[in-house]
Amino acid sequence: MQYAILCYHDEKVTCAWSQEHDDAIMNKLGVVMERLTKERKLGPVARLLPTTAATTLRKDREPPIVVDGPFAETKEQLLGFYIVDCASLDEVLDIARELGAVNPGGAYEIRPVGMFFDASAVAS
Repeated sequence: MQYAILCYHDEKVTCAWSQEHDDAIMNKLGVVMERLTKERKLGPVARLLPTTAATTLRKDREPPIVVDGPFAETKEQLLGFYIVDCASLDEVLDIARELGAVNPGGAYEIRPVGMFFDASAVAS
């Protein structure tokens, strides 16, 4: 089963990191990702730009409106995600713990992924 590991952190903290600190964290995460790739467990990984670059379509109004910024004001923002293919929740929790060990702070939200549309299955 595929799981999404959603990465939350206070972007005021992560945006204040020096380039050297950010590079060091990304290198440590790269080691974990390389192992997961070799094990054929790692799917797409994305790092999102800060919420200052976000735009939200508020569809709970008629007509829907577009606003600058993220959907909700929270202390921690969604900064990125991993898609991993694991046999169990315990396995994905182990991966999240390993990622967290090299990238402390924030939180990981783990959700099973129900495939809605697989773009790789579409012929070009």
